[in-house]
Amino acid sequence: MRAELKGDRVLAGKAAVAELYKTSYFGRPKGEELELSLVEAAFLQSRGKLEIELEGKLLDFRIFFEQASLRQPNFELKYIVYKDLKERGYYVQPSASDFRVYPRGSHHGKSASTIFVHVQSERQLLSVKFLKDSVYSAENVHKQFVLAIVDEESDLTFYEVKTAVPKGEMPEPYPAVRTDATFLEDRVITWDTEASQTLYVRGFYGKMLDSERLQLSLVESLYLFSERVITIRDRNGKIFSFDQFVEEALKIESSFLGKYGVYKNLRDSGHVVKTGFKFGTHFRVYKKVESIEKIPHSEYLVNAIPADFEFKLPVMSGAVRLANSVRKTMLFAIEKGDKVEYLDIGRVKM
Repeated sequence: MRAELKGDRVLAGKAAVAELYKTSYFGRPKGEELELSLVEAAFLQSRGKLEIELEGKLLDFRIFFEQASLRQPNFELKYIVYKDLKERGYYVQPSASDFRVYPRGSHHGKSASTIFVHVQSERQLLSVKFLKDSVYSAENVHKQFVLAIVDEESDLTFYEVKTAVPKGEMPEPYPAVRTDATFLEDRVITWDTEASQTLYVRGFYGKMLDSERLQLSLVESLYLFSERVITIRDRNGKIFSFDQFVEEALKIESSFLGKYGVYKNLRDSGHVVKTGFKFGTHFRVYKKVESIEKIPHSEYLVNAIPADFEFKLPVMSGAVRLANSVRKTMLFAIEKGDKVEYLDIGRVKM
C-alpha cells in the first residue's frame, strides 16, 4: 500500500482507511484519505505494510527515517517509545502529549485512553513547570501521566508522575513549652533540661547533645521560633528577630527559605520531619511517630525545589531509584508563594 510524505504527515488513499484504520486502528481518516503520523508510518513501513514516496520517489526506511527526523523534533526517540509500546500490545495514538495510550485490547472508539506519555532524552533538562502543567492537564481529564525516558543506549525507563497531598497523623506539631536557645555557628541549642527533653521526646525535634540539652537544625529552630516555642539569642545574649535569624541562616545555606517553607508545610500537616542527608535528599518524613525509642520507617523522601527548577534526569532517576529501593515514596516539593505543591515520581512498568 502506497502513501505520500507531506510535511509532518503521511497520507494514504481510501484503501488504507479500510485496511489500516478500521482493522488495525492506525492514523485518522481525513475525508477519503488516511492521515498517519510519522512514527505510525515508520512503524508500518518497517513491517512491510506501507510504501512511502516523496515527490514521486519511493523512499526506503533509512531515507524516510532521516526525513522524518528532519521534520519532527525528537522523532527517533518517539519512534523508539512508540515501537516499544506497540510491541507490548498497547494501542497508541500520537497526541499533543506525545502519545495517548489505551488499555491492552482496546482502541480509539472502544474506550477512552488511560495514559498520557511524554518522551524525553536522558540528556535533556526537564523543567518542573512543564512537568507540573503536564501532570495537571492529565489529571484534570482523569489520565495517568508517564514520562518515557530514553537513555543513550536507547533503553527505556518509565516514570509515573502524579500530584500528592501528604497528610500526617501527629496530634500536635509541637509541645506547649517555652524556652531559651542559642544560635551557634550552624545550629541552635536549647539549655533547659525539661524543655529540651519535652521537645525531643514528645515533639521529635532535634537530637540530644547530652541528657540535658537539645541541638536543633536551622529549619527546626525557625519553625519553633515562629510558633514562639523558643526564643533565640546570639552568643552574646542578644535576641534575634525572625528576619535576623533568616538572614543569618541564608548565609549558611542559600536554599534555606525554600527548605523551611517545605518543612513548615509538612509539620503543619501532621508529619515528623527529619534530615534526609543519608538518602541524599532534604528530608525524610514520617506520618506518625509514637515513641522516640521506636521510630518507624519513614514514608517519604522529600526534596524542596524552586518553581523554576530544571531536572537533570540522571539525578532524578537516582533519587527515585534510591527511594524505591528503601521502600519510600519520592516527593518533590515545589514552592508556590506561601503554598507548597508536591509531585510524586516513581518508576512504573508498562
